[in-house]
Amino acid sequence: MLGLGTVARKVFGTANDRKVKATRPLIDKINALEPEIEALDDAGIIAKTDDLRARIKAGENIDALLPEAFANCREAARRALGLRAFDVQLMGGIFLHQGNISEMKTGEGKTLVATFPAYLNALSGEGVHIVTVNDYLAKRDAEWMSAVFGALGMTTGVVYPNQPEDEKQRAYACDVTYATNNELGFDYLRDNMKSELTQMSQRGHHYAIVDEVDSILIDEARTPLIISGPAQDRSDLYIAIDKLIPELKEEHYKIDEKTRGVSFTDEGNEFLETLLVEREVLPEDQSLYDPESTTIVHHVNQALRAHKLFQKDKDYIVRDKEIVLIDEFTGRMMSGRRLSDGLHQAIEAKEGADIQPENVTLAQVTFQNYFRLYDKLSGMTGTAMTEADEFAEIYGLGVVAVPTNRPIARIDKDDAVFRTTAEKYKAVVEEIKEANAKGQPTLVGTTSIEKSEMISQLLTDAGITHNVLNARQHEKEAQIVGDAGKLGAVTIATNMAGRGTDIKLGGNVDMQIMQAIAADPEGDPAEIRARIEAEHAADEQAVKDAGGLFVLATERHESRRIDNQLRGRSGRQGDPGQSSFFLSLDDDLMRIFGSERLEKVLSGLGMKEDEAIIHPWVNKSLERAQAKVEGRNFDIRKQLLKFDDVMNEQRKVIFKQRLDIMRADDLSDIVKDMRGEVIDDLVDQYMPPKTYADQWDMEGMHAAILEQLNMDLPVQAWADEEGVDDEDISERIEKHANEMMAKKAVAFGANNMRMIEKQLLLQTIDAKWREHLLTLEHLRSVVGFRGYAQRDPLNEYKNEAFSLFESMLDSLRQDVTQKLSQVQPVSEADQQALLQKMMKERAALEAQTSAGTPQEDGRDTATRPAEAAREGFDENDPATWGNPSRNTACPCGSGEKFKHCHGRIA
Repeated sequence: MLGLGTVARKVFGTANDRKVKATRPLIDKINALEPEIEALDDAGIIAKTDDLRARIKAGENIDALLPEAFANCREAARRALGLRAFDVQLMGGIFLHQGNISEMKTGEGKTLVATFPAYLNALSGEGVHIVTVNDYLAKRDAEWMSAVFGALGMTTGVVYPNQPEDEKQRAYACDVTYATNNELGFDYLRDNMKSELTQMSQRGHHYAIVDEVDSILIDEARTPLIISGPAQDRSDLYIAIDKLIPELKEEHYKIDEKTRGVSFTDEGNEFLETLLVEREVLPEDQSLYDPESTTIVHHVNQALRAHKLFQKDKDYIVRDKEIVLIDEFTGRMMSGRRLSDGLHQAIEAKEGADIQPENVTLAQVTFQNYFRLYDKLSGMTGTAMTEADEFAEIYGLGVVAVPTNRPIARIDKDDAVFRTTAEKYKAVVEEIKEANAKGQPTLVGTTSIEKSEMISQLLTDAGITHNVLNARQHEKEAQIVGDAGKLGAVTIATNMAGRGTDIKLGGNVDMQIMQAIAADPEGDPAEIRARIEAEHAADEQAVKDAGGLFVLATERHESRRIDNQLRGRSGRQGDPGQSSFFLSLDDDLMRIFGSERLEKVLSGLGMKEDEAIIHPWVNKSLERAQAKVEGRNFDIRKQLLKFDDVMNEQRKVIFKQRLDIMRADDLSDIVKDMRGEVIDDLVDQYMPPKTYADQWDMEGMHAAILEQLNMDLPVQAWADEEGVDDEDISERIEKHANEMMAKKAVAFGANNMRMIEKQLLLQTIDAKWREHLLTLEHLRSVVGFRGYAQRDPLNEYKNEAFSLFESMLDSLRQDVTQKLSQVQPVSEADQQALLQKMMKERAALEAQTSAGTPQEDGRDTATRPAEAAREGFDENDPATWGNPSRNTACPCGSGEKFKHCHGRIA
């Protein structure tokens, strides 16, 4: 008997069906306009753009212009690229314009789809950002689609790492700008560390279209982008602690594979404490539980994680004595990315690589909070439906599945589950042999470099010619993918098969033509193209006759999306194809997430060796396990976001204040208000309200005014006068302070004084914000323990973070007031020297932010800090020492080596 929901869907269609149906009238209008637009010449297409712009400026609703804009864009694409968009591509563009995620299968032409809403939304003149997952795609798509936007009379820009500042500003000033998510996030942070408006690159956050939206907004959402500067070198400590970990026994620690967590047992802590004392890392009179041991405990925990949770050739590879992380979702190397909180250094120590110093945070933002800055956001991908709840809750984005242009002809087989890994791989090799014998190209999906190389060895032993695509062959990716659809090709790939790749049956014809022309420079390019296209047509038909691309996955991923991406490599644009998953009870997903029942079922069936169980129930059981893992990961990301939202609100306040300061020509009123609040606080401190005169501390007030306002005022004499109260004293102090600053302004010159105020304010805000970020990091690392006292860690964090923010603002007012009070009028030359010094200090800070490279595992760190200028060295102030080598003399002047003095490991 059918349920009510099933009956309703049969009668009314699903919610997705109704959304798709609702676009039909719009698509009919676009198609009806086609003859009229086709009749325009090239200048007429550009004139149409000018007309649409003028109508938006006059107040016409942008939605009302959609049919005309889409029709104009389709004609421009047809003329520029020879591509006429299908109705389903227009449909995808409509959903993007409406602020949704368009789920479109591989090969459906998402790159072209993005041009429609980008064109329509760029008509307002506010700029549109199209976001890609890597620099290659950003440059390729910008170059490819600039022909379309150019034909429409619009400009196209591309943003990439280490780009000259003037070029970057021009790219952001374009109507449509292509960029990676990393570069957009870093540019936002860099802009908010600049000292002048003219130095800023981004001009706002109007509308973004995110390609591979699931990868960027979900897979990478847990990873903040951090711009950082160098911190103290602790390589000796990492090496000393690393030597202890191999001496641990299994009873000394616990591993939780579900949460990827590891911790010491009580027995392990005792054993470790003894070892640390023996090796002179921990002083004899100090326990691991003492507050002074916090740093050592932190590094010991990171060393344990490095050894027990991070595997070589799965999580990272070692290349030229450098640890290079591997993206678990795409299998690509992530050059430049570094794990934070000392974890990357712990892995470097483990592998004997060069240990790079840690970094201190200068600015940070998560992708979640960066992309929520946009007035309108949309995205496209082949796999989003499984994460629809997260997209809706975090970003307010709906997900709509767009129908394919041609029906999908791929055959998706039920999973085959074997008892052991050996049986599974034996069956995999046999399956590949069978497909290879009939010429069917095979894509073998694996989850790690290690497994891809193991299967490669098995195929070599079986005499099967094949290619391997993993992080080690990163440079050959385009060539290997180009050949993966050829007759009889066998390609073993890590998860990188799921991103930015399009495997065409018979091979990539454009790549083959380019190679043939390069090999025969004397030949006629037209003849070469005609010959190869004819050969390719025959090869493509032969591959289709053999069954199309066969995707053979050797393991299921924790996320259904990643599995669907792999499947989606086959069956593009109605091509035939086949997909199958070969699993074993030893696989991580099966082993960790409850394969006991399944093992009992297999035993009860009396299965023989090398036999597999294949049944839809097994698929459903595995999908339920995957859904549980996805749900757990969503909860983790949601909890992280709640904490980050606290910082995000404060970040927005600080960044807005900086922007207001940069925009203002005259900051004297702001500085005056700050000074007034500092004076009020001083008076409240030394002359508390509702107290008698004999309870006032006028001596303390005199000293405080001298220190903070640089004025020697007779406050005691004032207090002895008859009828004087705290308000009188406050007014007198403020009057003297304002007079003193007015004289300074005259002596300095109004313009110079305004410049000094602006630079001082920006410098102080940045310094205080950096200190505040560090304090919040420390607070976040310990606040979880409040749960043991039955207190909600999030509420505790919110309350304390708010108090810390208020304290930071108080401290900011005091610092600005004190520094301005101490600035003395000097000669013109000295004034210029002072201004130059302040500008130089800012430039040194900005140099640290000029190149940001993201970092994994909850932290992304910009690691290419320039050496900051170290002016104002003070042997009594470690903050001015820079980053001394551990074996040089200590800057304090003690005569001891730095590592034995101020650099001694605590």
